[in-house]
Amino acid sequence: MALEASTTLSHPVARVAAVLTDEAFQRHVSELVGGRLESFSIEGDPAGAFTATVVRQVPTQRLPEIARKVVGEHLNVTQTEVWSAPEADGSRQADITVKVAGAPVDVAAVQRLVAEGGSTRVELTGSVTSSVPLLGGKIASAAEPMVGKALNLQASEADAWLAKQAQ
Repeated sequence: MALEASTTLSHPVARVAAVLTDEAFQRHVSELVGGRLESFSIEGDPAGAFTATVVRQVPTQRLPEIARKVVGEHLNVTQTEVWSAPEADGSRQADITVKVAGAPVDVAAVQRLVAEGGSTRVELTGSVTSSVPLLGGKIASAAEPMVGKALNLQASEADAWLAKQAQ
């Protein structure tokens, strides 16, 4: 299933990238959905190219009951973001992979932070796949809206986080 989302945040790319790779912010987002940040790491210098890895435990209460019976009350989700160095205008790109332990769902996406004056357009494109024969398409189509909501939540929370810091 295809993922596609776009939103504009009223902050420059450098600030948006900094908040998306801030451990306190990642903890906040995890807890906001009733989950827990298990680990957070950055390899490399965020001023250039680097890799961020976020591992969260998230509740499954919004999944259909049949799915909860299979995966349990929580899922461990590992999100790996391979960030490029900033372009001349400050724009950046992250190649994102999401692996869900105990669930046959994978996400591959590209997130672009595009400089638009003092604002940032966040563009996300990608796909959700499932390795289950015959049922993979149904599983992916059920997971796709949840993944899209999670990524949109992260963007809106980043905007609110940055606005609060500016006060």
